[in-house]
Amino acid sequence: MITAHLPAGYLTGRSITASRPVILAATLGGVFPDLDMIWFYLIDDRAFHHHHYWVHIPFFWAVVAALTLPLIAALRKGWLLCALAFFAAIFVHLCLDTIAGDIKWLWPWQNTFLRLIEIPAIRPHWVLNFILHPVFLLEMLIWATAFYLLWRQRAPAT
Repeated sequence: MITAHLPAGYLTGRSITASRPVILAATLGGVFPDLDMIWFYLIDDRAFHHHHYWVHIPFFWAVVAALTLPLIAALRKGWLLCALAFFAAIFVHLCLDTIAGDIKWLWPWQNTFLRLIEIPAIRPHWVLNFILHPVFLLEMLIWATAFYLLWRQRAPAT
């Protein structure tokens, strides 16, 4: 996915509740793993694909969630639904990246990447290869669904 992580996070939050803090937490979780792009472009000089970094490793997030969720439940119970939404949206992000990207779902047991669809490099730029591939329709569907729900929420009742 190139652009659908933000609306997918929103949809994740909306699927949990109508609470704005929960939806915000899920929306942030939906884009959080791609903050590694800052390191990828500014520090690492694109030496490795950003899916090699720890924020795109499901095991890392499973450990973080397993450590933080019980603490939040014990210390700040009111934040628990937001935290759950945040981690759920991260999981959705990784699932979406698995469609046409590479994710190490089996790490630390195996260091192999998994992906569902191979998008062939037949055009001069990788972005064109992706947006002209049929899988991009899923991305547009995610955007359309998020916009529809947002519009419906803001539309006055008749």
